[in-house]
Amino acid sequence: MSKLRRQQNANTSNVVETKNLSDVKAKTGNLYESIAVVAKRANQINITLKEELHNKLEEFASHTDSLEEIHENKEQIEISKAYERMPNPALLATQEFMEDKIYYRKSEDDLFS
Repeated sequence: MSKLRRQQNANTSNVVETKNLSDVKAKTGNLYESIAVVAKRANQINITLKEELHNKLEEFASHTDSLEEIHENKEQIEISKAYERMPNPALLATQEFMEDKIYYRKSEDDLFS
């Protein structure tokens, strides 16, 4: 089980909570920078999940599928449904950011501007 999967299973509440913008801004000193960090992490999570799903579904891929095989592949359907039930990557990224689980740093260009 991947690290990301264990983290998602540990957080079983898929409830969206509003965040205090002052708290989000306080993490980096700039609200837009905080949002950019969360967005980049959400993209990383999304790519990881997409690759993981693609690899699992690839196990079921057959280049000579008949119409009956396509409709009767219940394992493939269950895997797809499990990924649909997963929390949104943006919610996971926001939670990680607020819990200081994301490492980020300013680039050289940002330091001098």
